Amino acid sequence: MDDALFPQYSAEGRDLIRKAYDVAEKALAGETRSNGEPFFRHPLAVAKIVADEIGLPPECVAAVFLHEATRGGKVDLDIHALKLDESVYTMVDGLNKISTIKPKDTRLEAENYKKLIIQYSADPRVTVLKLADRLEVMRSLAIFPKADRERKVLETLMLYIPLAHQLGLYNMKREMEDIYLSYAEPEQYRLITNKLKATQKDREKLMAEFIEPLKVKLSEAGIQYKLKIRTKAAYSIWTKMVKQKVPFEGVFDVFAIRFIIDCPEDIKLERELCWKVFGFVTEEYEQDTRRLRDWVTNPKPNGYESLHITVKNRDGAYVEVQIRTRRMDEIAENGFASHWSYKGIKREETMDRWLTSVRYALEHPDTGGPEDLPQPPSRDIFVFTPTGELRILPAGATVLDFAFSIHTNIGTRCAGGKVGGKPVPIKEKLHTGDVVEILTAKNQRPAPDWINWVVTSKARQKIKQALSEGEQKLASTGRELLERRLKNWKLEFPDEMLTEMMKKRRITSVNAFFAAVGEGTIDVNEIKEYILTEEQRRQEALEAAQAQEAARPHRMETSSKDDILVLNAKDLKGLDYRMARCCNPVFGDDVFGFVTRESGIKIHRITCPNAARLIENYPYRIQKVRWADSPSSGSFQVSLKVTTDQESEALNKIMEVVGTFKASIRTFNVQENQRQGTYDITMKLLVPSNLELDKILSQIRAQKHVLKVNRQ
Repeated sequence: MDDALFPQYSAEGRDLIRKAYDVAEKALAGETRSNGEPFFRHPLAVAKIVADEIGLPPECVAAVFLHEATRGGKVDLDIHALKLDESVYTMVDGLNKISTIKPKDTRLEAENYKKLIIQYSADPRVTVLKLADRLEVMRSLAIFPKADRERKVLETLMLYIPLAHQLGLYNMKREMEDIYLSYAEPEQYRLITNKLKATQKDREKLMAEFIEPLKVKLSEAGIQYKLKIRTKAAYSIWTKMVKQKVPFEGVFDVFAIRFIIDCPEDIKLERELCWKVFGFVTEEYEQDTRRLRDWVTNPKPNGYESLHITVKNRDGAYVEVQIRTRRMDEIAENGFASHWSYKGIKREETMDRWLTSVRYALEHPDTGGPEDLPQPPSRDIFVFTPTGELRILPAGATVLDFAFSIHTNIGTRCAGGKVGGKPVPIKEKLHTGDVVEILTAKNQRPAPDWINWVVTSKARQKIKQALSEGEQKLASTGRELLERRLKNWKLEFPDEMLTEMMKKRRITSVNAFFAAVGEGTIDVNEIKEYILTEEQRRQEALEAAQAQEAARPHRMETSSKDDILVLNAKDLKGLDYRMARCCNPVFGDDVFGFVTRESGIKIHRITCPNAARLIENYPYRIQKVRWADSPSSGSFQVSLKVTTDQESEALNKIMEVVGTFKASIRTFNVQENQRQGTYDITMKLLVPSNLELDKILSQIRAQKHVLKVNRQ
């Protein structure tokens, strides 16, 4: 190996690379690529990318050569005899495992295959080495047959470009994207690149004219700043043209200027300066208000902060302008709101931590071996069907879990399996990379022990469901028997009694109770005796409560003519009656009273979810009620649920509405519904009457972003 190949490394580093270089050169001798050139040129080109373009240490360069020398077991080599750093062998092992991945349908399984690539990367730098390998392949696409070329282009789009984006390897990402476009859409690629070249001088002139007056204003205001100016890549322009259905000229942000303000890290000051720069820009140029994005006042959930505006100069050219402070820019580029986050790439928390460790390895090339670096998530395993379909299961998953992941019927009839062609029992634990075949038996049925042999919720649920089928049949029989006997006895068995009897018998489900009746464990005559005893006890308790009620002074007016309770708001805290929490009555609502055993009389709205059951089952405990003529000075608590668009102004408007009436907010909670794109708001108010509440509800419904309002 010529030392001039890798001059940036020390003599010790070049010696390490030379050992790996010589092994690969010997192992790959005679092998050629599709165009007949020596295959060894491929690892050499990848190694140059790793060393020159990414800047990884010599151990990574050595791993590239040894990977190509040993992948697929082409040559029986004992590379450990070289006595290299253990991190080199770890990276070689990871690269060799990744090379075995053969996606069955990249478009459908892209996210899963990306996770598998990361799972195989015990050293975080392995993923980056694989990206360098793929970049070299993309640069050499012309040498491959058409079928191979189309497959590699699709894999690159679905797997490797998103990974490069996530790792912050933007130059690598942009190059792979543009190569993809040049092969997938050659005519569009030529159109965009030619237009970019043709308009370059125009952009340079536009930039000079645009910045000059703003420089003067910013300087006079004493604002310290720097500019970042960039032209969008061909692939990115093309995706916007397709998505927005516009020509090249209709893509507003082909050319963008970013103002980065240098100021102390004070939120209030930062926002003031951003809006001040915004004012200078919009004073000078016409603003397209439809394209204003204010993530300074209302940062994105991931923490991204910036002002985005599109303006038009005097010649009618559109320019995107981004305004942010140095702190905002650092967070957007490197923190939890990095570029790959706010562009919406799908991710999980564990993968975020893992990808952060890759970034750390890139920024600290002198770090020790993989034991010193954050390790990849190990909670998942990646296994395959015999046809190559990928399944992701939690660590500890068994053959039985795998069977249920394919189909419930296969799981319930699973009698065993084959892993790598060898027979195994259904409780055999699986590992990443296993190829699993399920064996079924026609008469096989789930057994109680199966619950102990699975870790996935789906398998547990389906096993329990299958085990409960017999219980369901017994429960149906028991329910029919009891209903028939109760009808003959002219008795009722309300839910409250059923619940109390289940507690006494320590039975945890209704189905289990009726199954016990069906199999005779619980005699229906025992239920009859329980109902009669309980009714007698409750009647005695009611009579005692009524006697006690009559003996103490009343704090409510009673009409002797019709025995109707007359309620006044000022009596709410008395002992005679209480407002039911299940429906929170408000002065003016249609209400009725229900005599309880221990809590006196509870007042329910006539529309209460429990009203029908109480009135039907306990007519002798219902008390007629009406409100006094005026609400006095009391107040009532009421719960509302409001659904709105995800607009921050909607929340402010709702609170403003409440503030304009005779009401006060006790609690105000907001939940973000990502799937529906809405805010779900629950709030508790204190109001004097239902008349005031109706006014509030009417005004809230009239607000622009409110979708639905319900009283709880």
